[in-house]
Amino acid sequence: MVALWNAFWNDESGQDLAEYALLIALIALVVIAAVTLLGQNINTVFTNIANALTGAAGGS
Repeated sequence: MVALWNAFWNDESGQDLAEYALLIALIALVVIAAVTLLGQNINTVFTNIANALTGAAGGS
């Protein structure tokens, strides 16, 4: 029983998979944060353009 426990404890076959999963999760968080930040900035730019075009059309 002790030998079985030691073999189970020292088995590192799933370690690489866990490391890749953590790496993918970290990359996904960075991508989500970047898209969220850029999405807000792009929305602001298009809103400013739309307001400028509306003001230009109304002032003519």
